Amino acid sequence: MLRSVVRFRFLALALPLLAAATAAESAAPTPAATPPPPPAAPTPAPTLVNTIPPNSLRLWAGDAPGALGQRPQDIPTLTPFLPAASKRNGASVVICPGGGYSGLADHEGAGYAEWLAEHGVAAYVLRYRLGSQGYRHPIELGDVARAMRMVRSFAKRDGLDPARVGVMGSSAGGHLAASIATLFDAGNATAPDPLDRESSRPDVAILCYPVITLGEFTHNGSRNQLLGPNPAPELLKELSTEMRVTKDTPPTFLWHTMADTTVPVENSLMFAAALRKARVPFSLHIYETGVHGLGLGRPGRPAPPWGDQLLYWLKERKFIP
Repeated sequence: MLRSVVRFRFLALALPLLAAATAAESAAPTPAATPPPPPAAPTPAPTLVNTIPPNSLRLWAGDAPGALGQRPQDIPTLTPFLPAASKRNGASVVICPGGGYSGLADHEGAGYAEWLAEHGVAAYVLRYRLGSQGYRHPIELGDVARAMRMVRSFAKRDGLDPARVGVMGSSAGGHLAASIATLFDAGNATAPDPLDRESSRPDVAILCYPVITLGEFTHNGSRNQLLGPNPAPELLKELSTEMRVTKDTPPTFLWHTMADTTVPVENSLMFAAALRKARVPFSLHIYETGVHGLGLGRPGRPAPPWGDQLLYWLKERKFIP
């Protein structure tokens, strides 16, 4: 009995003190926040294409449709990166570098192409025309469509598989890749140009931190370069590729980071949700850290292991052996 009384008296004394201490803690000034870490080194600015790369192939023998002149910037091209004969596995990929529709980032073009060629894929870097050079939609879409038809014809010519021709793009190049994945056509069987008879549909799409929507979560710079400063609402809807997904959209691999402050992760999430609704196979990889534009990574700027995941998925899809 005495022990219970002592315990009760202790609690009676302790509880007011605890309440007072809690009140004092609430009234105390909030400690200064830990200063944020220094910002990561900026991603190198995309390189404006003002020269035609060696060994490149013009998409059209003469002036390209809608050409504004005959400068290098007016001539869309494909640059091939071909695997050794002993490595080639029959697959081909058209690569659309990023750069906000104002430039082209080499590490998202040649960097990817060299890596794919090492894994037996015939890779072609598309040098498409840009908003910064006065080109607006549908010029860019026309360039990637022509590239898809051309690479499919190369596959037939070179003994590769014309049913394994993919498209790959990063950032704004991801928007262009997603555009051809949702706005393709089967080709015109009676066209006088044999290339126009080929399908522009990719057999797979690979989208790296892509611009997908031209709505709330868009990258404004890409949208403005593609469509100009005051695009019609109907055009914004047409080129918000998450709204264009159908059951015929090709299987798609996507990756993004939560930390991307340039192109929000919602872009990839929206496209994946549309693919899911249309019952199109996809593989979605969201990483916690990493700034925009990482590509395969560079010294001091490592990338997540998305490349390994992509190779696994391509094998799973039987796109590569």
